[in-house]
Amino acid sequence: MSKIKVIFFDAAGTLFHVKGSVADIYLSHAEKYGVKRTPDLLESLKGAFVRAFADAPPPVFAVSDPTEIKRCERLWWFDVVHNVWYRAGMFERFDDYFEDVFDAFGGPSYWTLYPETLGVLKGLREQRYEIGIISNFDSRLFNVLRGLGIADLFNTITISSLAHAAKPAPKIFQLALDKHAMDPDDAIHVGDSRRDDVEGARKAGLQAVLIERESQIASSASNIPTIQSLEQLPALLAAL
Repeated sequence: MSKIKVIFFDAAGTLFHVKGSVADIYLSHAEKYGVKRTPDLLESLKGAFVRAFADAPPPVFAVSDPTEIKRCERLWWFDVVHNVWYRAGMFERFDDYFEDVFDAFGGPSYWTLYPETLGVLKGLREQRYEIGIISNFDSRLFNVLRGLGIADLFNTITISSLAHAAKPAPKIFQLALDKHAMDPDDAIHVGDSRRDDVEGARKAGLQAVLIERESQIASSASNIPTIQSLEQLPALLAAL
């Protein structure tokens, strides 16, 4: 039998995803403030979001009070969204726009589970695995998970703003392990980022699985166990 006792998952991009595209949702909300939709603007937003998100610092804050953490999370995202529109073209009443779009992503409306997520998670629980989330998502994640109907399936949820560490830092993985009273050898982490999920988990001593949903072939890096769907995870675990 596999020695694995706890399975950690990344959240967005692994268990669930945005309905449509972030750029389209950003633009839909901006239209309420007089921004004119064009194909060029939509393409500009797509590229701007990727760059702005990549340029952002890790979502780690030197505060512990829950109210202050939420304020810092909001400011972090304000900078990201402002950076997006600075590249694509600013408009009046941006602050009001930001409040709308930030709150919109704080519930399940713009998120949807991958088709296999619920069945796989329930199956793992039935097999007596402990399961958790390790994510750089902010504290809105709890409401999103409740809205998607999967919050109660997790034994633990560890997010960067509460852990004072963000993937790929080993600290956030160790904090998650401590919640389960497990050693790194007992755990595996599943995620869609080679840097944050695979490299981060391995540096912390965990095994790691990369999920590449868009890929039709296994990862070219042969030393990385790779799946194209969570449905393939139970078989991979059985083979360990």
